[in-house]
Amino acid sequence: MARAVSSPPSRRALFVDTAGWMAMADAADPAHESSRRERDSCLEGGGILVSTDYVIDETLTLIRVRLGLGAAAEWWAQIDASSRIRWERIDASRAEKARTRFFERADRVEWTDSDLSFTHCTSFVVMQELGLARALTTDRHFSQAGFETVPRVPDRRRRYSLGE
Repeated sequence: MARAVSSPPSRRALFVDTAGWMAMADAADPAHESSRRERDSCLEGGGILVSTDYVIDETLTLIRVRLGLGAAAEWWAQIDASSRIRWERIDASRAEKARTRFFERADRVEWTDSDLSFTHCTSFVVMQELGLARALTTDRHFSQAGFETVPRVPDRRRRYSLGE
């Protein structure tokens, strides 16, 4: 797996959230094909995919729960072998920024009915630090936070929560 490095990612970098990884991994997902096209377009254009250790953890667990251990092992092998994925770590500084954002958002009207997670906030911090404007996700929280999301799909609240 490509590890975080000090240089900024390409302008063509695309952040991938858990919902984006799941859409690409699950052929039954309504956004499967469009998500794969967005990924391929990014990579064919010389871009890279960016994600975090928190998102990777969440995705691996969710694939195991939803699609089985074999699918989780296959997904891990693919992302671990890729030189086109930049895996950002959530260190103490990023975690503190995310914690602040998490509790600030909880008090704002547009987020009071939200199931915004701490992992969402860590993703937003990384995207802002790296200057990333686009996320491959079907999760509405990214557009609510001001990021462009691809592919464009209808809101699918709680489609990928572990508690279902």
